Amino acid sequence: MTALLNFGLPKGSLEDSTIKLFRRAGFSVTKSSRSYKPCWDDVELDGRFVRAQEMSRYVEDGFFDCGLTGRDWVQENGSDVEIVSDLVYSRASNRISKWVLAVPEHSEIREVDDLEGKSIATELVGVTQKYLENHNVNAEIEFSWGATEVKVPELVDAIVDLTETGSSLRANNLRVIDVIMETNTVLIANKESWANEPKRSKIENISLMLEAALHADTKVGLKLNIEKSKLNEAISKMPALRTPTVSPLTDSSWVALETVIEKKVSRELIPTLKRMGAEGIVEYPLNKIVP
Repeated sequence: MTALLNFGLPKGSLEDSTIKLFRRAGFSVTKSSRSYKPCWDDVELDGRFVRAQEMSRYVEDGFFDCGLTGRDWVQENGSDVEIVSDLVYSRASNRISKWVLAVPEHSEIREVDDLEGKSIATELVGVTQKYLENHNVNAEIEFSWGATEVKVPELVDAIVDLTETGSSLRANNLRVIDVIMETNTVLIANKESWANEPKRSKIENISLMLEAALHADTKVGLKLNIEKSKLNEAISKMPALRTPTVSPLTDSSWVALETVIEKKVSRELIPTLKRMGAEGIVEYPLNKIVP
């Protein structure tokens, strides 16, 4: 059977986190250490791993029906593709990343205009060039193959680098001048594939399940028993996606309450509920949440 979709998966830093995300979404993806061909448990899917930097070009050209890459690389390549959904995850965290213009802490460069005639190292050459043009600044931009933050001030005057937390920049005594763009992982599709109804339906189904897995990643389920007289007070302290589910118990003076909350909320909420007299408090993990 010929697969319905040729799916591009990102090779490199996003590889392991992408495989884990697909598993949480209900798709088993495996590969050997030397293989670029994933093995799917869905006969409608085929594909291979390629670098995220190249993905949008392969999707635009129709080699892949769809794929996962960064919004930054879609813009850098100028690719005409359909952006199906934003999937905010990375190797280290589930947060938006930023491409920033940075200089050494003690540099005299304080703003973008000070870069006139200076040199900049970055992997994101095209986007950086457009940024400078928008500010009417002429500077030399050189492509960086990695470890960009160590090239200043000896090799270049400034860098444009990707950061999530800024910890690497601070560790290398770098100061951020400006944020050039924010980026995150996106699911993209080839325009012709997106116009094909069976393919579009399959892509939308995968998108829904991936988003549902990400929504569940930061949340937990919570259920407990509490006296009915304290129910309103308990609900007032319990943030939920919707009104919590309340069910009667054999003892009519008590009720069972169930809801979904942010993981980080539980560390304060559970002790509060316990002090209110709640019993049988159970926190449980969630695989998917479909809004």
